[in-house]
Formats: sequence, structure tokens, C-alpha cells
Amino acid sequence: MKKKIQLDLTLVLDALRDPTRRLILLRLSGGECRCSTFADLGPKTRLSYHFAYLEKTGLISIRKEGVRKYLSLAQDTVDSNFPGLLQAVLHATHA
Repeated sequence: MKKKIQLDLTLVLDALRDPTRRLILLRLSGGECRCSTFADLGPKTRLSYHFAYLEKTGLISIRKEGVRKYLSLAQDTVDSNFPGLLQAVLHATHA
């Protein structure tokens, strides 16, 4: 049985208040993406900050493959901690 990862609601809500981070999560809701997929959202340094923050909060996971990095949404982890939260935020972001 997998151990449940406990997320901090304050950190999660802080992460979700930023529009760029919400757009990153929205794109990741379609599946795993390479970091370069988000180049239109801003400079590399700013995106790296957002990726690190989202990973720290437990909203995404980052996987390295050679020199490339792949991001994926931690949907199951977020849903097990805060059922419906991520879906509501993504729906509002998409609208």
C-alpha cells in the first residue's frame, strides 16, 4: 500500500494564486510535458522558479531523462489531500 503524501494547504493555495502556475497546471492536466513546452509563458529563469515551487508544494513531479526534464501533474496526490480543489481551479483557469 502506498503511503499518502501530506500536502500543506497554505503552500498549495499560495502556488495556485499565481496565474502562470495555474496555466502550467492546466497544460499538465493533458499529460506529461517537457519544460520547453512552457517557453511562451516567460523567461527560463522565471519558469524554473515556478517549476521548483510547484514541485515543492507537491502539485507536480519532475523527471529527468538525460538533459531533458519532464513535468507531470500530481493529480492523485492533490486529490487525496484536497478532493475537488485542483479540478475546480483548472476549470476556472480554462474558462
